Amino acid sequence: MPELPEVEITRLGLTPELEGRRITAVTLRRPDLRWPIPGEIAALLPGEFILGVRRRAKYLLMDLAPGSALLHLGMSGSLRVLAGDVPPGRHDHVDIALDSGRVMRFNDPRRFGCLLWQPLGETHALLRDLGPEPLSAQFDGNHLFRLSRGRQTSVKAFLMDQGTVVGVGNIYAAESLFQAGIAPGRPAGEISRPRYHRLASAVKEILAHAIRCGGTTFRDFIRPDGRPGYFEQELFVYGREGELCLTCGGILKNSRLGNRATVWCGHCQT
Repeated sequence: MPELPEVEITRLGLTPELEGRRITAVTLRRPDLRWPIPGEIAALLPGEFILGVRRRAKYLLMDLAPGSALLHLGMSGSLRVLAGDVPPGRHDHVDIALDSGRVMRFNDPRRFGCLLWQPLGETHALLRDLGPEPLSAQFDGNHLFRLSRGRQTSVKAFLMDQGTVVGVGNIYAAESLFQAGIAPGRPAGEISRPRYHRLASAVKEILAHAIRCGGTTFRDFIRPDGRPGYFEQELFVYGREGELCLTCGGILKNSRLGNRATVWCGHCQT
């Protein structure tokens, strides 16, 4: 599933193509993705100007005068801006045509993504209980330490909880815990404040670097311009079970936490 860097890369790629453009038509080739596509999408979008494209957690919001179209890429979704005469493929479910003659196309083979509506002045239910953005000033070691007290869940599951901080999925949680030297199975409530400061710094550094690299390309993610992301080439632990640790030379361990594969180094992470 695309994580925060991949969604941010998508936003950065879409913004120059969408911002300030007028929507001329909306084509829905099916009535639903993960959930039914609300009627407001087809009824309200045509004729409106796109005021901006924002990201909240792993969601994209396309702002218009009456509200915002809320998009999530799901497991396999992608958004591309193409010439208007490019014929749709089998999994191209949504087209949003622009006055530039181009079209933003939503492709989603597994249909775990979504296209929903958020009226002006309201916050969609999917966004109401989310934690802070990891690259914001509100996210730091003090926040993690305060929220973790008394928690027996693993620190990796705690970090991936969207109520703790948004957008940190399996890839970047594993890499951040490695950089901070924290074993992923440790109970969250047992981690000290100084170690949480290191973890928060690692999250910020790794996410920012992944964005600069264009994200991580695993299976389905592709940038809006069709190019892959290159952070995959810099992974220290994720997907490297049984290989040598790039820091100490030991064999990387593999376990399951919260039903998710977790790779870590027993020497570098304690």
